[in-house]
Amino acid sequence: MNLLVIDAATEACSVALQVNGKTYSRFEICPQQHSQRILPMIDEVLKEAEVKLQALDYLAFGRGPGSFTGVRIATGILQGLALGSGLKVVGISTLAAMAQEAATNTESSRIFAAIDARMSEVYFAEYRLVEGVVSLVAEEKVIPPELALANTQLDEKAVGVGTGWAAYETINQSHEVEVLADILYPNALYMLPLAVSQINAGNAVDVEDIEPVYLRDKVTWKKLPGRE
Repeated sequence: MNLLVIDAATEACSVALQVNGKTYSRFEICPQQHSQRILPMIDEVLKEAEVKLQALDYLAFGRGPGSFTGVRIATGILQGLALGSGLKVVGISTLAAMAQEAATNTESSRIFAAIDARMSEVYFAEYRLVEGVVSLVAEEKVIPPELALANTQLDEKAVGVGTGWAAYETINQSHEVEVLADILYPNALYMLPLAVSQINAGNAVDVEDIEPVYLRDKVTWKKLPGRE
C-alpha cells in the first residue's frame, strides 16, 4: 500500500511516505511556519522516493486535536492534494500517533497521551496496544489536567506522552505514570501504521467527507462548497 501522511496540528510539522514497502519522512519543530514548510517537505519525500502523488493509493492527515490553525492548515492542504489526485483519505488522531510511537519504540502497552490545550486544559486519551496498533480506550476529550486520570486504576505499568505532562504537573499527581520526555509531538511517521489499519478497515473516504477534530465545540470547520 502506497500512501502519504501529513501533520501540522502542533508545534511540529511532519510528512511520511510509504512506497513499495519503504518509508520516507520529514519531521521539524517549526512553530508558526507550517504553511511555509509542509509543501516543500511533501515535495522532498516524493522526490526521494521517485514517485508522483497520483501514483499513490491513499492520503492521510493528522486530523487533530491540536492547534486550531495547524489542524486547519493540514486539512486545507490535504483537500488540495486529494482534489488534484482523486485519492481517498483517512484522518488520524494526533494523540494516537504519539501513543503509537511509544508502543513502537518501547515495551509499553498502556499509554496516556496528553497535549497542552491551553486555557488550563489538555487534550487527553488512553490507548492500549492491540496486535501492533494502538486502540483508543473510551474517548478523546478536552479536560482539566487534574481530572485526566481521575478514577483510573494503574495496576500495571503505564507511560505518558505529549506536551500536557510538562505543562501541568497536576495531571500526574498521586499517580505513577512514566512520562516519556522524548515524545512530545505527533509524528506522521507513526501515523503510517494507523492509516493502514484504518484503510484496511474500510474507513477511507472521499475528501469532501473529512472533518478535523478540535474537541472544543466552539470551533467549527467550513467544508468544501456544496458539502455544508
